Formats: sequence, C-alpha cells, structure tokens
Amino acid sequence: MVPGQEHVSDILIVGGSLAGLMTGLAMSRHGFSITLLERSSDIDRTGAALQVGDGLLEQLTGRRHASGMLAAGVQAWQSVYRGLRAAAEEAGILVLQNARVETTGQVEGHAWAMTSDNRRFEGAVLVGADGYQSVARRYVSPERPDAIFADYLAWVGFAEESALSVRFPPNLEFLGSGPYVLLGFPLTAADGSPERGRRRVGWGWYDAGHNAILRKTGAVEGSLVRHSLRPNDMPDELFEELAELARLHWPSPWREAILECIARRAVLGTPVVEYLPDRLVSGRICLVGDAAHVCTPMTGNGFATAADDALILARFLDAAALQAEPIAALKLYEASRLPEVRRLARSGQQVSKNFVRAAR
Repeated sequence: MVPGQEHVSDILIVGGSLAGLMTGLAMSRHGFSITLLERSSDIDRTGAALQVGDGLLEQLTGRRHASGMLAAGVQAWQSVYRGLRAAAEEAGILVLQNARVETTGQVEGHAWAMTSDNRRFEGAVLVGADGYQSVARRYVSPERPDAIFADYLAWVGFAEESALSVRFPPNLEFLGSGPYVLLGFPLTAADGSPERGRRRVGWGWYDAGHNAILRKTGAVEGSLVRHSLRPNDMPDELFEELAELARLHWPSPWREAILECIARRAVLGTPVVEYLPDRLVSGRICLVGDAAHVCTPMTGNGFATAADDALILARFLDAAALQAEPIAALKLYEASRLPEVRRLARSGQQVSKNFVRAAR
C-alpha cells in the first residue's frame, strides 16, 4: 500500500497489542473484514504476567483452536501476545505493523485513520485499542484525552529458573514491606514449556519513592507519562540502591530473582497511569482496553477487563447491526460497559491513593 492510497474494511482497529487482538478475534465471529494497525514492529516487548482464563480464545471467537495456542493460567505477556497473534492469523485478520496512526476521524458512512506515512484506512467502525496514550481517545474525549500519572512506578523483571539457586516458587504471591508492595509470579518457559529448569520467575515491585528519576529522564512530564524507564536510563547507583532495598525487604525466592535481574541490568521502570472515562463512543468510533480505561496493575484486572470489552462489543455489533445501525450498536455497547469500567477505574484510583499515602 503506497502513501495516499486508501484501504477499506468493515472493522478498523487502531492498536495491535492484546486489547486490539482480542477485539479483532471477537469481531471475526461475524465474518467481518478486519484490519488492525500496529505502530510497532517489535513483538518481543516486556510486560507483566497475565491471568488467562480457560478457553479464552473459544469465548472470543466462538470456535475451537489449536491446543496450546493460548494456555490458561498465569502467563507472560509475550506468551499471551504470541497466542493471540497466531489466532488472529488463523482468523484471517490483516495485521499491519509499522502503521503509526496520527489522527482519526469520521464522515458520513465511515470512520478513518491516517498514519504518519500518509496512508489512509477506512472502516464502517473504528475501534481504538491503542493503549493509555491513545490517539483514538483524543477524538472520543477531546476535552480530557490523557491518562494521568498515578505518582508511583513498578520495577519489573524476569529471571530464569536455571539462574536461581533457590527453590522455584509454586504460586503467585502479593507481599508488602515498609512503603513497598511486591507481586511475584512463577511462569512457564518463554516457549510455553512447563519443564522444570526452563521456567521463569517474574516480579513487579511497586515504589512511590523514585519518581524523581522518572522526571529527570523525561519518562514523566508534569502529569503525563511519556515512556518507561529503560536500563540505560538508570545509573549504577540506582541499581545498587534497589539491590540493597531488595535484600532488606523481600524474602526468598523473590529476593534472589530481583537481585539476578539487577545483576544483568534487566529491570524496567514502568510509571503507573490511570484513566477514568466519561464516554467510550463518539459516532462510529469506540474505545476498548487501556484506550478506554486504565487501572493500576495492582488490581490485576486490566487484561480480563479488556477481554470483556471485546466480548461485549461483539455482542452488540454483529453483521446486522453493522449493516443497518452501527452507531446505535456502539451506543448500546457504551451504555452496557461504561458503568462497570468507571466502577473499576474508581476502585483502582482508591488503591493507588492508599498506596501512595501509606508510602509517604
């Protein structure tokens, strides 16, 4: 597709991460042509662990899938992404990477998205699934387009079981010590194998005491989060401080997992963001996942809530509704979904306020 050329589909999804893929899969049950635009070309991104429900793909698509495509239980972000992406390819969804959407809009009869290289994409409906920095949200809620920094971050890392000299933890744990909270979780191997010796340990360490480094590096500007804190942004003194704090606050085996990641400089600092929506829809454009609502990952419900968004949207926007009354169908989606996601977002805000207050 050359710059300036138009591409038309039934459903146009902006954002090719988990929420976008799940929405595409849920819509695929209606036989729609679906185009999914993803700004990145990097499929090996780092994210926290996710609780995957049994039979999620079958719930989304209404049909059976290859065994092992997406396993139930606690899974690494990368494993979930790969499973959803494989299912999207099986469903015939067109996934275009390196398609950075800069603006969205609508005219009579369709919605559209323009990419940074001047490609135009159209759909009868546009779904914004482009995360907490959503471009589509700027159209839906122009008066309040930005998610807000929650005043703390999560240090995140993954250690290989084979690199640890301690017993592998059997279960997810949620721990508190002093001003900090730690989520630790066992994972399968990177390829999904549960074989002993190849598994991994993941951890997310919530911390309200290192916001200065976020502002110094430009990761946070004012109330807005610009990017995560990468290891190259972190001075040796910070790694040394985190190692000392880990020894002081966290028990085995999480302490050893954290120290192993610190020794490899394999730690990511993720500023926590929040967004309480006033609306989810404007005409033919709607929002799902973190584009629609953002809660602290402490609640552990972000992935499941995005899956519910996809399923409920597909319930209202079927083939008949797309042909006859797509705008009315999206209004029904909003009426059904908005009260619940506002409740979840408010609950997450309270969790964050309590954590930051206790940390200070």
